Amino acid sequence: MMNKLKIFFRMIKIEHSVFALPFAYIGLFWAAKGWPGWIKFLLLTIAMVTVRSFAMTVNRIVDFKIDAKNPRTQDRPLVRGDLSLRECYYFLCGSVVIFCLACAGLNKLCLFLSPLALVWSVFYSYTKRFTWGCHFILGSVLGLAPVAGWIAYSPFFSLPSILIGCGVMFWVAGFDILYASQDVEFDQKEGLFSIPAVFGLEAGFAFSKLSHFLCILFFVLAGFAFNTGVFYYIFLLIIAIILLLEHRVVSPQDLSKINLAFFTLNGFISILLFVGVLLDLFLKY
Repeated sequence: MMNKLKIFFRMIKIEHSVFALPFAYIGLFWAAKGWPGWIKFLLLTIAMVTVRSFAMTVNRIVDFKIDAKNPRTQDRPLVRGDLSLRECYYFLCGSVVIFCLACAGLNKLCLFLSPLALVWSVFYSYTKRFTWGCHFILGSVLGLAPVAGWIAYSPFFSLPSILIGCGVMFWVAGFDILYASQDVEFDQKEGLFSIPAVFGLEAGFAFSKLSHFLCILFFVLAGFAFNTGVFYYIFLLIIAIILLLEHRVVSPQDLSKINLAFFTLNGFISILLFVGVLLDLFLKY
């Protein structure tokens, strides 16, 4: 059982929860203007991890035949046969049940919106079959994290969390465009849509740079909307520098360091912003 669980974790890349979880915590801590309490914190964590597990499993099932053809993805557990489709469907059902229970424990609005979050997560997996805007739809899925964090504590929508969510959307879209640059020839051959496959690598990198500029802009606007202090902007400056570095280590002519840009550098961004938010909150209030 433990070995099978490890395979599931490898399939959904559980360690990549670091991309979304800190943004959910930002919304939660902003709504509470400090520590939200263990119950809210734990229930939100469970909800975020399970909905992400659901979304990743759906993506692996939907893309099973595509992944089997792509040399880059042929070692994924479902393709290798380490997991069966039946096991994945059981895992999906378990994730949905736990997610909905966690949402119910938070408040009625979270429970009411939980089916929409699930449906939107499923929808993304099909978008690269018909639109190059798939990167931004993926970004919008993760962009729900700070909004979800806010309503987990205060069941109403707020401008700061929505602005952070927009920043997350453009951040994710920017690095997903870079990641898709690895599969240009394969996507073109299979009739799949991505910005690099449709417009070329040069245009793809330009889209990515613009997306990351908009990401920083929305993070700045969110700071103004919440009236954050200097620590928030110090860490935001560090994030901007990391994004600039990301675009220095990869280029249309050299994709060899794409994993450094995608996994290593991006893994710090959400954590750094959350640290900036924590310092700002606990030194202000």
